[in-house]
Amino acid sequence: MGVLKYTEDHERFRLQVREYMEQEVLPHTMEWEEAHIVPKEAWRKMGEAGYLCPCISKEYGGPGLDFLYSVIITEEMAAIGQAGLAAMLHSDIVVPYINSYGTEEQKKKYLPGCVSGDIITAVAMTEPGAGSDVGGLEATAEEDGDEIVINGVKTFISNGINCDLVVLAARNPEIADKHAGVSLYLVEDGTPGFTRGKHLDKMGMHSQDTAELFFSNCRIPKENILGQKGHGFLMLMEKLQQERLMSAIANVAGAENALKWAVAYAKETMVDGKPLSKSQAVKFKLAEIATEVSMNRVFLDHLINEHMAGKDVTALTMMSKFASSEMMNEQLTDIMDIFGEYGLLESGPIAKGFRDSRITTIFAGTTEIMKTIIAKFLGL
Repeated sequence: MGVLKYTEDHERFRLQVREYMEQEVLPHTMEWEEAHIVPKEAWRKMGEAGYLCPCISKEYGGPGLDFLYSVIITEEMAAIGQAGLAAMLHSDIVVPYINSYGTEEQKKKYLPGCVSGDIITAVAMTEPGAGSDVGGLEATAEEDGDEIVINGVKTFISNGINCDLVVLAARNPEIADKHAGVSLYLVEDGTPGFTRGKHLDKMGMHSQDTAELFFSNCRIPKENILGQKGHGFLMLMEKLQQERLMSAIANVAGAENALKWAVAYAKETMVDGKPLSKSQAVKFKLAEIATEVSMNRVFLDHLINEHMAGKDVTALTMMSKFASSEMMNEQLTDIMDIFGEYGLLESGPIAKGFRDSRITTIFAGTTEIMKTIIAKFLGL
């Protein structure tokens, strides 16, 4: 398993991103948490700085950088505990659908705005009765002349309030097969029949705007289909490798930073006249955590290399996604114990990190779904 091959340009970029996060994002974290949303201006600033959609080619307004630049941005955002400004979701999960499957006209129309931050994207798959099972979608898309009429409800949609463009998965009712009958569509903010429901108040990731989306006789031009009709399920499956890999990147980076906080706290905190780090129980627990984090990091870096090489590591990314999310949740529980009462303070990083980490075992496919699919790869 090889290490990631960062160049001097990559390392300079990391320092630039780190400085930007510390100056332009970190000071606003609590303000955005209390508001339960990140202002759109913050997205535009990210775009102006060149930190959105780094892999989009220059032809469509992007810098045309390699995937390691996305890794760097995600890691540096995780380092400051920022979940609201969901650049990873936008840049590396949603926009790739348009970049990979969009027509030339669609790419020219939308990608420059995605890069600049003038267009914030969301992907709408989850429904009240269909989460990880894409084949169980009830939202419909029916052709009516030169238009597509969409009806249905989506829920738990990240960027749901801020989004200017939605990649929506819907069922074509004339196709009986539940998977072959799924297509993807591009729905713009302001389209008649497209409305937002509740701005959901969640346990964690408070500044990440999550909402219900409603489509009632929502009419979009026929050319707003993304890719071919009936290929939606296949497109979603093809992009899930990167989605779950990005989730694992954020998980491991978040765990590494929580470990740093815990080690620093143990060294600085005095108990009975001695640093907390002198306690064998604390030392052993931190050693265990460091081991788990390091094992996840080595596995993850290997998968990033394989992904960049164009290899199919679908099953392995599922392993990394569920393992890293479960590890981070267990780790933050243990670190909370080490911090004691101070870990519960909202002014510190642990309480927020503890809350924010809980969803990671659920979104991008639950741990149970990951295990079920991995078992299928094993022929079980």
